[in-house]
Amino acid sequence: MKAEDFDRLFDAGEDVTAHLDLGKAVRPDQQQKRVNVDFPVWMIHGLDKEARRLGVPRQSLIKVWIAERLAQSGQ
Repeated sequence: MKAEDFDRLFDAGEDVTAHLDLGKAVRPDQQQKRVNVDFPVWMIHGLDKEARRLGVPRQSLIKVWIAERLAQSGQ
C-alpha cells in the first residue's frame, strides 16, 4: 500500500491496523530500565499505606509520582 493511500484511510477514520506490522512497533523513550533505589523504612511504610489506599502496587505509585514531578519541572 502506498503511503498516500494509508494516510487517506487513516484520515478518513478507517481501521488501518491490518496494514501494520504491530510486532515491530515501538514507542520512543518508553523502554524499561531497571534501577535500584534505597528508601528509609519510614518512607516505605508511607508509600505502602498510600498504595493500599489507592489500590495500586508500590512501584506504580512511585512511577506516577516521579512522572508528575518531572512534568512539573518541565522535563
